[in-house]
This record gives sequence, structure tokens and C-alpha cells, in this order.
Amino acid sequence: MSTIVDDLDTRLGARLKIERETRGWSLTNLAQRSGVSRAMINKVERGEASPTASLLARTETTRAGRLVRAGDQLRWTDPATGYTRRQIAPAPGSDLPLDLVEVALPAGAAVSFPATAYAFVRQLIWVLDGTLTFIEGDTVHTLAAGDCLELGPPRDCTFRNDKKRPCRYAVVILRQAQ
Repeated sequence: MSTIVDDLDTRLGARLKIERETRGWSLTNLAQRSGVSRAMINKVERGEASPTASLLARTETTRAGRLVRAGDQLRWTDPATGYTRRQIAPAPGSDLPLDLVEVALPAGAAVSFPATAYAFVRQLIWVLDGTLTFIEGDTVHTLAAGDCLELGPPRDCTFRNDKKRPCRYAVVILRQAQ
């Protein structure tokens, strides 16, 4: 594994632990909420395993300020699906309760998240290029470039690309007080 990936995994694990402890959740609580095993969360927090897309969280670095250059934006690729996530904003260390993420979903790929991943957040999905099939509980949305969807109450969700070309979309995540 490369040094960059090792460093990113370590920072992601540390951030996951901070977020979990800030909420007062035990490993067991997070496991139940995320649908990921307690053992895997423990390995991710220790930097011994790479997180899956459902565990990916915003990481902090030592840089300060409000500007995040494109080359400094954190990127993560799910080795199983090729799903690529780029953390666009806010700048590391910001107290802005919002995340702006760009996702590239390869042709034929799908990524699912349990309803618990949507607890304490509101989200918008804005398709930038291609076509996205978004399954929210029992509701199927087909979104084309330019379409924007506000998610409803927490439900199990799947982002799916049924087409033969990649799909790019932005997710705006507003974290709510708990």
C-alpha cells in the first residue's frame, strides 16, 4: 500500500474515532448504527484497515484557512467498486456544519448506505454528468445532469449507475445538531 493511502487511512480512522466519541457512541453503538462490524470499525480507527464508502468521514489536517486548493482536496477510491469521493469543502478544521463532496460512480457500479448513515444530516444530490439511479427506501429516482434531489427522512439508500458511462454527482451534507 502506498504511503499516501496509509496516511489517509490513518487520518480517516482518527477522524472516525473523534466523531464517534464526540457523539458519545461506543464501538457497539456505531456498529449498530452503521451496519459495519465492531471489529472492522476498531481496525479502521487504528488505521489497520481501509474504510468502506459507508464509513468514510471528513478528515482534518494541519492546514489552516478557508481555501482548499483542488490538489489538496482529499480523495478516496473504494477498491471494490471504483467509486471515487472527493471532499471539496469545507477547509480542514472549519466549524462549518456542511460538507460538499463530489462523487464519480463508474458504469455499472452501485454503493449502498444504511438509513443510520443519514441520522443527524440533511442531504442534497446534484447530478453533474451522466445519469444516476438513486434508490431511497422503496422509491426509485432517475436523475439526469442538472437534476437535484433533497433526501427525505433516513432510509436505506443506494446510488447506482445503470449506464455505460461514468456518472458524476455532488452531495451537499448539512450536519444537524444532535
